[in-house]
Amino acid sequence: MSLTRSFRRRSLLGLSVAVGAALVATACTTTMPGRAVSVFDDPFKVAGMPATDGPTGLRPNAEAPARHVEGTDGGAIDELGASAISDIEDYWATAYPETFDERFKPVAELISWDANGFDGEFCGDSTYGLVNAGFCYADRTIGWDRGELLPALQRAHGDIGVLMVLAHEYGHAISRLGGLTGKDTPTLVAEQQADCFSGSYMRWVAEDSSQRFSLSTGEGLNNVLAGVISVRDPLLNEGDPDVGFDEHGSAFERLSAFQFGFTDGPSACAGIDLEEIAQRRGDLPVLLPEDQTGELPVSEESVRSMIEAMEVLFEPENPPALSFEPGDADSCADARPSPPASYCPATNTIVVDLDGLEDLSAPTDPDDAGSLAVGDNAAYSVLVSRYMLAIQQERGGLALDNAAAALRTACLTGVATAKLTKEIQTPDGDTIALTAGDVDEAVSGILMNGLAASDVNGDSVPSGFSRIDAFRLGVLGDTPRCFKRFP
Repeated sequence: MSLTRSFRRRSLLGLSVAVGAALVATACTTTMPGRAVSVFDDPFKVAGMPATDGPTGLRPNAEAPARHVEGTDGGAIDELGASAISDIEDYWATAYPETFDERFKPVAELISWDANGFDGEFCGDSTYGLVNAGFCYADRTIGWDRGELLPALQRAHGDIGVLMVLAHEYGHAISRLGGLTGKDTPTLVAEQQADCFSGSYMRWVAEDSSQRFSLSTGEGLNNVLAGVISVRDPLLNEGDPDVGFDEHGSAFERLSAFQFGFTDGPSACAGIDLEEIAQRRGDLPVLLPEDQTGELPVSEESVRSMIEAMEVLFEPENPPALSFEPGDADSCADARPSPPASYCPATNTIVVDLDGLEDLSAPTDPDDAGSLAVGDNAAYSVLVSRYMLAIQQERGGLALDNAAAALRTACLTGVATAKLTKEIQTPDGDTIALTAGDVDEAVSGILMNGLAASDVNGDSVPSGFSRIDAFRLGVLGDTPRCFKRFP
């Protein structure tokens, strides 16, 4: 998203730089105001499953690994890797023939190395400095760095972080074995198919079918999604020499692919190709213009411009008022404050705590490989979500203080986000438009604190999966679809 004025250029809405494949994500925690609704109060499920909290990771009495690891030092992290692959193969032993109507063939070998050592080799190359995990197409092996990568994943996410990455790598093996990918398949397609296949396996674990691992559909699955976000493509400018090279997809695209597999199973993954990805991407920007940084500081001026843009896009008969006095939210007769942006139905007023909103937008260190996509649209998406509550209020007949309202708000925020792909001229002479990375910032915020997917009291459903799913429904749909899906 960018903001320009008719008489001068301004700096633009910004994005954090992400990492390449198989690096570390920070654990997902709720750090901002906002309260998750009890799963017992939430009428919605996670992709048809009950929304539950509980243990996530290697089971205390898990079955021993069925696979041997070449090059292992005999340590616990390689034991975890072997358990992960053994479990993934248990799933595909049944799921593969059901999906492809042919016998499943496990990968040939598992290979472990320490990236700090000089004597390892994987897929024909030295493993010195190779902090990664991968599937080798040439000899159908899967390998991982036990010295840096897997321990870092375990520290960031627990055992499920290791499982997530190895499930993705095994997804590449499944795509190749099933004839969905070949040597000429674009990286973008191969990576998102692997994301999808990993999602289908994770569903199996969440269904309590695994003998080795467990995964709750609450914080456990939220943590998995945080890992998916962390391996998004780095943000690039037009003209950057790396544009189009080794492209894996944005966080929004990779989350979508993962959710396809989790929701619809492995048969859905075969539908991911360049045409499908292009349709899913639509008009969402991928690259920043060369003369833009993508950073728009949160200010009273920028907040007013965003509210004006919403009025142009949604044309309410009674536009909400805007207050920059946080105390005004405390006196609302029919809603609790949801700082840093609150909506009061009684007065039809959006109340903004400017300092708090600015805190939401603070970019992470671009050199932090574990960062989520945090930036200015993590703040502006929260502001937009409060405007979407005003749109619901004007429609009439809708509760604004329950789980349906929270997910409806997420969906409508997605609609507004997609509408901003076109430049919006405001009455004050500003031009508002989405820029590359803004959608990733929105989904990161929705996962981290849920404020852009919350009801009028700032309450959100506990499942980040459901919150992001509702937001994506809006991005790829329209306003009527949101009201129909979340009546």
